[in-house]
Amino acid sequence: MTEKVNLVINGINIETVAGRTILEVAKEHGIYIPTLCYLKDVNEIGACRMCVVEVKGHSHLFPACNTKVWQGMSVETDSEKVKLSRQFVLQLILAHHTVRCLSCCKSGDCDLQKLATEFELPTVNPYSSDDAKLPSKTDNPFLAYYPELCIGCQRCVSVCSRRVGNGVLNASKIGTRTFIDAPFGQDWKNTECELCGNCATVCPTGALVAKNMGKYQTGNVNRVLTTCPHCATGCQFYLMVKDNKIVDVQPAEGPSNRGLLCVKGRFGSFNFVNSPDRLKHPLIRNRETGEFREASWDEALDLIAMKFGEIKERYGADSLAGFACSRSPNEDCYMLQKMVRCAFGTNNVDNCARVCHSATVAGLAMTLGSGAMTNPIGDITNDVDLIMLVGSNPEEAHPVIGMQIRQAVARGTHLIVVDPRKIRLAKDADIHIRLKPGTNVAFANGMINIIINEGLADEKFIRERTEGFEELKEIVKDYTPEKVAEICNIDVDQLCEAARMYAKAKKAPIIYCLGVTEHSSGTEGVMSLSNLAMVVGKIGKSGCGVNPLRGQNNVQGACDMGALPGDFPGYQKVTNERVVEKFEKAWNVKLSRKPGLHATDVFPAAVRKEIRGLFIFGEDPVVSDPDQGHVIKALESLDFLVLCDLFMTKTAKYADVILPGTSYAEKEGTFSNTERRVQRVRKAVTVEGEMRLDTDIFTDIMNRMGYPQPYLRADEIMDEIASLTPSFGGISHKRLDAGESLQWPCPDKNHPGTPILHTEKFARGLGLFYPAPYRESMELPDDDYPFILMTGRVLYHYNAMAMTGRTPGLVEKSGSSFIEINTEDALRLGISDGESVKLTSRRGSVVSKARVGDKVSVGETWMPFHFSDAFANVLTNAVLDKFARIPEYKVCAIKIEKAEE
Repeated sequence: MTEKVNLVINGINIETVAGRTILEVAKEHGIYIPTLCYLKDVNEIGACRMCVVEVKGHSHLFPACNTKVWQGMSVETDSEKVKLSRQFVLQLILAHHTVRCLSCCKSGDCDLQKLATEFELPTVNPYSSDDAKLPSKTDNPFLAYYPELCIGCQRCVSVCSRRVGNGVLNASKIGTRTFIDAPFGQDWKNTECELCGNCATVCPTGALVAKNMGKYQTGNVNRVLTTCPHCATGCQFYLMVKDNKIVDVQPAEGPSNRGLLCVKGRFGSFNFVNSPDRLKHPLIRNRETGEFREASWDEALDLIAMKFGEIKERYGADSLAGFACSRSPNEDCYMLQKMVRCAFGTNNVDNCARVCHSATVAGLAMTLGSGAMTNPIGDITNDVDLIMLVGSNPEEAHPVIGMQIRQAVARGTHLIVVDPRKIRLAKDADIHIRLKPGTNVAFANGMINIIINEGLADEKFIRERTEGFEELKEIVKDYTPEKVAEICNIDVDQLCEAARMYAKAKKAPIIYCLGVTEHSSGTEGVMSLSNLAMVVGKIGKSGCGVNPLRGQNNVQGACDMGALPGDFPGYQKVTNERVVEKFEKAWNVKLSRKPGLHATDVFPAAVRKEIRGLFIFGEDPVVSDPDQGHVIKALESLDFLVLCDLFMTKTAKYADVILPGTSYAEKEGTFSNTERRVQRVRKAVTVEGEMRLDTDIFTDIMNRMGYPQPYLRADEIMDEIASLTPSFGGISHKRLDAGESLQWPCPDKNHPGTPILHTEKFARGLGLFYPAPYRESMELPDDDYPFILMTGRVLYHYNAMAMTGRTPGLVEKSGSSFIEINTEDALRLGISDGESVKLTSRRGSVVSKARVGDKVSVGETWMPFHFSDAFANVLTNAVLDKFARIPEYKVCAIKIEKAEE
């Protein structure tokens, strides 16, 4: 039972609980105490002494931020003694602080300035300082440190260490003067600083600042709350808008980011919006010359409707297809799939989840009944005993989640990393299982074998809530620890210990990403992890579950909205007659009952002339899909290609018509993040040009092709979604704008949303154990191509770099391709670190730079797919998973040679 404490603050009798600070209790009761260095749970060192209070019976003052209350304590927060002390403290601080408020970018938003005004300090400071002047550090493109403005509060140090978990900022001293050793000097590119800017966010003065703040005064900008357009963490932030132009981003206290941002969110989320190379007018290509010319909207839309109509009439509706954009809002994706189904007349609609997490959608739907993350981000990173991280590098792909995992490990959470690469989190892991790429199914089966044989399975959970266990048990009995260790090329003792640790931990989530899904056995890999969680009863509980980290900001939403060939919105099947009839009645049109083609099957169908017309919304498959040559051949085989996008992408160059769309900052809508949380996207600016709302473009095409579709606002589209989609039945812009945070399923307007799935029963009833045997990857090394190539992301860029590539500082930090090669392999090949190398697969060749080290094992390599100087997807293999039709990006065979001079 928690001990009660009675105390008095400013004559007010208060009852509270033991262990709380004076500051916490005072704030709770509306009693103001000024602070300068304090940040709750982050920086409570009491260095500034601004929060001092008087306690009856004691001659000295106490810092309220770190003094715990006690029984009978009597506190005065505003006595004359306290006021004089605070004035004195401020004067001493200002003696070491160069006062240049008129030119400081933090003027008007500076805590020190506000306190100096509040305490009416005299114009002339009676104290002075002859501190040695330290040089400013301003070489970093995003951040600057001015030591003459630093008050030594150490907020930045604490945030970097305790919240970001990076620890690259340190407090140093010269004599009695404290300053911050900030890595923003000439060597900034060679430091471990991740450029996230969270240090600048908490600086109470203008000492450590984001350079963007120099473009505006805080009081002269509009703050527009919205959702980050990069990964699917769903970070909330404010777009700072001045004169109809976004000049900065400031973090907001969102449920998934809790005030943190990564470098892409903080600095790479807005330059592209006003980029001079934005597409601003419809373009039509002359097929004879290959040249594009500007066209009116009427001409472009009429041509699209005519060409698609002719193809439909001559070859049938299933000769058309459309791809939705996983970076665009839910409302856009909904209207795109509606256009394909109602106007084109086909279910040939898909989105880029096909090439990243379609295995998750298919796999978890089969075993659990819902193809989505089971638990919220905060639930699986805050109060857990162990985290099992499989095929995921969140520090680079989902950085703010990575920060929260670092925090968990620092608090004592055990970490098991299962990854072929020595990712940075591996150094903090209790166990790093460095398995051979493509052996996830064998690994999971081996874990289950150990758990069953050592009596660690949750038999009650298996008996009451699952089916198919005996079939699974029969399969995994052959996956002995010794056999699995040989398949995966791992240590057998590490495998056994990992199984015991996971099974015995009370709260232990599985977190995985594309290292599990992007295989020819990707769906089976997902289902095997589901098997593993169910066998120990770790689903439907807080701090547990199977948790895929979705790649793009709204790839979850694109799937939710029915941009899938076999599913209407809310995963309602196109083969279910009752479902089809419901949508036919609502949309007043005859709909196809035939499941459509997956995106990865559309391209070979185009080569075979089975698909003749394609509408691509906001995707760049020439860059993002495997076997680039195959994709280009497919695009060139089409009779008619339409692209709706922001920029002239690699794919756009093959289009017959290009339509200029709008970015997330120019429209209203919602994104659904990786934890199924639906969050608002809000219009911040209007960019000059003839760009139109994408939903209006789709509406125009529908009407021109004979389907009568009224123009709808984004909130009206969401209302239509809610009326047809049971899991979204209670979600509306009105509720979200009122401050509610909703995770689907949310079946009605009074429902609070569902943070944790499958708590009472699985969406499919009983959880299904799927017995998946291990199968080798489809293309393994041989004498001609002796190395495995894996691909992935880097921290500083996102997909095809359409957004991040237009932020110069990000390109300066990371602007060109590289391939990681093991030191032993490099020595054998005579290749030095930084040397140019030629990489060749059975599909093509590129030239890149060698990055030699021990991040990859002998015989294995890794390469980012972002960079245009060496597109990794020239090399990758288009072989597909049999369930989800996802490509095997993570394993293909290559050879490495020295590049010719």
